[in-house]
Amino acid sequence: MYLHGVTSTRFSSVRIRNLALVDDLTWSPGAGFTVVTGETGSGKSIIVGALKLLVGERADKSLIRSGEESCTVEGIFEVDQPGELNLQLAELGVEPCEDGQLIIKRVLTGAGSNRQFINGSATTLAVLKNLGDGLVDLHGPHDHQSVLEPELQRSLLDSFSGAGGALSSYADLYRKKAAVERELGALHGDDAAFERECALLLHQATEIEAAGLKPGEEDELLSKYNVATQARRIFELSSTALGQLVESEDAALGSLAKVARTLREIERLDPSAASLSAAHVRAVTEMEELSVELQNYRDGLELDPEVLHRLEDRVNLIESLKRKYGGSVDTIIVHGASAAERYQKLQSRSEERVRLQTELEGLQRDLEKAGKALRKLRDAAAAPLAKAIMGHLKDLGFKKAEFSIALEPLPQPSPGGLEAVEFLFSPNPGEPQKPLRAIASSGETSRVMLSVKSALAEQDTIPLLVFDEIDANVGGEIAHSVGVKMRALGATRQVVCISHLPQVASKADQQFVVSKDYSGGRTVSLLERVTGAGREEEIARMLGGKSDSALELARTLLKTEGKKA
Repeated sequence: MYLHGVTSTRFSSVRIRNLALVDDLTWSPGAGFTVVTGETGSGKSIIVGALKLLVGERADKSLIRSGEESCTVEGIFEVDQPGELNLQLAELGVEPCEDGQLIIKRVLTGAGSNRQFINGSATTLAVLKNLGDGLVDLHGPHDHQSVLEPELQRSLLDSFSGAGGALSSYADLYRKKAAVERELGALHGDDAAFERECALLLHQATEIEAAGLKPGEEDELLSKYNVATQARRIFELSSTALGQLVESEDAALGSLAKVARTLREIERLDPSAASLSAAHVRAVTEMEELSVELQNYRDGLELDPEVLHRLEDRVNLIESLKRKYGGSVDTIIVHGASAAERYQKLQSRSEERVRLQTELEGLQRDLEKAGKALRKLRDAAAAPLAKAIMGHLKDLGFKKAEFSIALEPLPQPSPGGLEAVEFLFSPNPGEPQKPLRAIASSGETSRVMLSVKSALAEQDTIPLLVFDEIDANVGGEIAHSVGVKMRALGATRQVVCISHLPQVASKADQQFVVSKDYSGGRTVSLLERVTGAGREEEIARMLGGKSDSALELARTLLKTEGKKA
């Protein structure tokens, strides 16, 4: 996650509490080029240490001020157009910028429970570092220096060459090619296992399809099967019941006829008993209907052993399928459909392989073509960029140094192109050029960084550059050149430099002095802006003292740079 645009973000202020010798300090560096000076050991490095914490550098409890349980660093960045940043923060579950402010906070505790926050939301150190990479570039001994990374070197070369569109086209093809390769890889497995899976799926689908199952079939089948197993006994009982109703000598219907004669005699003697005869008629009617239904039921019984055998086979088949594929007919049907679908997909694997392979070959050709177009732009820009950087290096004292940009073909295409980009440097004649990150001298590294930053001022989008003792082991005209270049960089972004050279300090837009004070039995570091006579005195101190001659030279340096002392 990186912020885009040099002028869209500005470091507003930092508050430091209980960090090393700092008790409670709030600092607003201002726009342009800011220099921080002070006596050796006064605590100038605390400013850089605080910024390191803000950009996600690791820290330990030794930084906590003696006698305190925790230390806190809180920084505020002003973001002119936070829309894109807010989208990225939202993806990470972080609160958006309010009123155009990005607020970062680090808390270190003696117990080791270190925490970090972005806009009040707790976050991980990795997320903070990723954000910090786009906010602050620190240059100094063993510091985080993003421009040393080959990936960013490639990005800077692409920006210088105007290759953004070509890189975007290449990256899109690379992503598509990777996606097709993943699909193709998924189809290339163990052929024996593939054949076994196909055979199993085909067997399952065929077996279930052959069963011809129907939803809800099982309940009806079991009912028929239960009746069929008892058909002979049911036939006998039905025949007995019919005999008792109509067929035997003492059948119920025959007896009811005798009852009818008796009821008629009662009715003759007592006309009011006519209802008894009517009830008798209804009973006879129901008994006759019962006999007809019973006759039909008995005649409809299936006594053929083959029918029972078929029903039994069907029940056994369903029970077998249930044990294999699920606890119900509906589950078996679903399993059969799924197996058939999977089988069809696997059967088309060969055709899909051919299709994907053809698509992959086309993407490989297109990727190669796009990669060559990107390489052409990089080739054209490498020498001019190296020349521009070399010009700045000469200004900074590397009169016979060598600097070049190497493009080495990669064995396989990468997300960034067909070649690796490496900045190479040799500070002394006769020595082979080496990758920039392999330079041993921190002083050399810092001046090389300043040269690269100066040459790429329009392309480098990191808004805050911090140089810690970049002017170590230099003086005279080189110190003057260092200051000039920092002031030039300060025209488009914020530059903070920890310096001990008056030639550099005199060129800053504003100057802050770190000092130590002993109060209440404790030593604390203080930071205050100096202007006017106070700045003249600080420049004079840096020149070697506060004599009249030193003060006069300080005034001359400040006046030469058009500064108001």
